[in-house]
Amino acid sequence: MAISCLFLFLSLLLIPGATSIGVNYGTLGDNLPPPATVARFLESKTIIDRVRIFDVNPEILKAFAGTDILISVTVANGDIPSLTDPWTARRWVDNNIKPFYPATKIHYICVGTEVLHWGPQNIVDHLVPAMRVLHAALIKAGMKEIKISTPHALSILFSSIPPSKASFRPGWDVGNLVPILRFHRETKSGFMVNPYPYYAYSPGNESFCLFKPNAGLYDRGTRKRYTNQFDLQMDAVYMSMKKLGYPDVEIIVAETGWPSAGDPQNTHANPGNAAAYNGGLIKKVNSGDGTPLMPGRKFETYIFSLFNENLKGPSLDEKNFGLFRHDFSQVYDIGIMRDSQSTRPSPKSPSTSTSGKRWCVPKPDATDVSLQSNIDYICSNGIDCSPTQPGGPCFEPNTVRAHASYLMNAYYQEKGRHDIDCDFAHTGIVATTDPSKLTTIIILNHGLYVVLRQYVVVLVNMFSKTSVVMRREVCVLCN
Repeated sequence: MAISCLFLFLSLLLIPGATSIGVNYGTLGDNLPPPATVARFLESKTIIDRVRIFDVNPEILKAFAGTDILISVTVANGDIPSLTDPWTARRWVDNNIKPFYPATKIHYICVGTEVLHWGPQNIVDHLVPAMRVLHAALIKAGMKEIKISTPHALSILFSSIPPSKASFRPGWDVGNLVPILRFHRETKSGFMVNPYPYYAYSPGNESFCLFKPNAGLYDRGTRKRYTNQFDLQMDAVYMSMKKLGYPDVEIIVAETGWPSAGDPQNTHANPGNAAAYNGGLIKKVNSGDGTPLMPGRKFETYIFSLFNENLKGPSLDEKNFGLFRHDFSQVYDIGIMRDSQSTRPSPKSPSTSTSGKRWCVPKPDATDVSLQSNIDYICSNGIDCSPTQPGGPCFEPNTVRAHASYLMNAYYQEKGRHDIDCDFAHTGIVATTDPSKLTTIIILNHGLYVVLRQYVVVLVNMFSKTSVVMRREVCVLCN
C-alpha cells in the first residue's frame, strides 16, 4: 500500500493547471498599448484564448486577424432599436463584421450590455427583436457560425440565496427572459451573465467569496453544499432558468473579476484578494467540476478585465480590475503566462512558481479545527479523499494533521502548484528546499528509503523535527 500511495503522490506532480480563459478588453485608458501589440502579446505569452470587446473597434478587429483568439464584439445599447430593421441590420453586418471575418475569428455579437438593468424601456422592448434580426442578417451573409447573445447583470434575479429558491424578477421573467432563452435554445447560443462575488463581499464571507476554505452554505432544498459564492450565483441563475423551462441552455460568464485597489472604504480590493479570486476562478472553470447543480459543466468565461484603465470611474475600484498594467507587467500572478513566470511583478504580488519540487504542508501552529476545515473543503472540491479514509493506504496515522498534510498537498498539486492554493486561510506553507542539498538520513519501513528520502527530508528540514516524529505526523507520504 505504501507504493500505491507513493505513485498517487507522484502522479499529482504531473497534473497540469489551467489551460485557457477569456478576458474583457476595455480601452478606457490614455496609456494603453496599441491593439496590434496587445494581440501579439496575448497569443504568444498568455493562455488567454478569447477576448470580448465593448464595441466593434476596427483597429482591434484587424489586429486579431490571423490569430487563434476568438473575439466577441458588442452592439452599443443605443443602437439596438435601429437594428430591428432588417436593412439596417444587414448594413451593420456588412460594415462591422464582413470586412474582418473570417480572418478574425469573431465568435459572438453581444447585443447591448446589461440592457434589462440599465434600460430605458424603449431599448428593452427592442432587445429580442434586434437579436433575431441580427441573427437573420448573419445567416443571409453566410456567417452562421457567429452567435448572438446579450450579457445580463445579476439584478435579473429576484432572489438567489439559497439557489433552490432562486427566481428571475417578476415581469422580466416571462416578459423578457423567456423570449431571450427561447432564442438561445433555437440558435444554440449561450445565455450570458455577469456574476461578481466582489459585490457580495462582507468581512464575514471573505473566504466564501475567494475560493478559500470555509464552512460553506447548505441548501436544504437541493441538499447541496456551497463552498464559494461563484457556484452559488451560477446555480441561482441555473435554477431560475430551470423554473422557466430552460435548464438546457448554455450559460456563459461574460464578466467577472476582482479589483486590486479601491477607495479607502473598500479594503477588500487588494492584490491578494484579486489573485485569490481570479486564480481560483481560472482553476474552477477549467476543472470541469461544474457546480453543485451543474456537475461536469465547463463555462466559457471572461475575466474583467485585461488592463487597468485610468479613465474609468468614478470609483478607484473601476480603474483597477485589470490583470495587466499598460506595460504588460502583471498586477499579480495567477498563472496565465505561458511560461508561468511573472512579467515584471509587483513586489507585493503573490508569488507563483512551477519550477522545482514543491509541497504544501500544514504550518506547525495550525490547529486541528482549522485543518479539519481544510479537509472538509478539499473533499468537497473534487479531490479524491479515499486514501485517507478507513482502509485507505494513507489512513494511518489516523490524525487530523496527518490526513490534512496529505490532502492539502494533493489539492495544491492538482490545482497547478500556485502558492495561493496552499494558503488555506494562512494554515498552509509551501516547502521549497532542494532535497538534494540535505544530508538528513531517514529510515522508512518496507525498504522505501531510496525512493522516499528526498520528499521526507524537505519536511524534516523545514520544521526541525526529528525524523521519527515528522514521519508519523506528515501524511504526504504513508506506510
